[in-house]
Amino acid sequence: MRRSLLGRIWPNATAIVLTVVFAFPVYWMFTTAFKQTGDIITDTPVWFPLHATLEHFQRAVDAPHFWTLVGNSALVTLASVGISLVVALAGSFAVARMRFKGRRGVLLTFMLAQMAPWEVMVISLYMIVRDADMLNSLVPLICFYTLMVLPFSLLTLRGYVAAVPRELEESAMVDGCTRPQAFVKVIFPLLAPGLMATSLFGFITAWNEYPLVLVLNKDAEKGTLPLWLSQFQTAFGDDWGATMAAASLFALPILVLFLFLQRKAVGGLTAGAVKG
Repeated sequence: MRRSLLGRIWPNATAIVLTVVFAFPVYWMFTTAFKQTGDIITDTPVWFPLHATLEHFQRAVDAPHFWTLVGNSALVTLASVGISLVVALAGSFAVARMRFKGRRGVLLTFMLAQMAPWEVMVISLYMIVRDADMLNSLVPLICFYTLMVLPFSLLTLRGYVAAVPRELEESAMVDGCTRPQAFVKVIFPLLAPGLMATSLFGFITAWNEYPLVLVLNKDAEKGTLPLWLSQFQTAFGDDWGATMAAASLFALPILVLFLFLQRKAVGGLTAGAVKG
């Protein structure tokens, strides 16, 4: 009885402690964004803003180029995620269903690309973009973000495609579907959890990416929100309220997307890791 009770208590207690540790900084960021300036700089911590204010958010939104950078971030993130999903769908179907020479080499290449530290390649990427006369352009960001997201997307979707019984695809082809039609009508609807997991990962990766845009896009109007956020406090001094408001606005899309896709995304990551 005691062992059974202890076996139930310690996992729950550990989960509660980890939840508090990881959730508290997020809670403090959001609450600080709503606090009045006096409550932020006081020596006595104010755990909950009794007199909430939106003036910090107003200063963050009124910062130079804010809405331009929101559009830039949304464009490069959605474009890179969309392109990587289309390519990963085709590639995962090829490596999961077809047998061709060099198939294992392709998989190994994608695994190595997934493990590659992109930061060490920033200088070489800068030289490539500079020689192509495309500095301060969003096109290189879309291309490189797509390459960052693609290996994980393909490897995850490969597990989902491999988990779909071949008999379903063959039955559709017997009924008159071509192979592409069988993929669209039979396999594609079953890949929804995997698509959600990979799209969430891709969105977080592209939305948060900082080193490349720091090196490639020096123009203030051609950057993205991570670069804007890193320079925010420099522009506004020690305005911690506006800084926390800016950080909250930056984190809000990821939090909303994660809460919306949480169950299927976690299931997609797990299934894609063990199947195939």
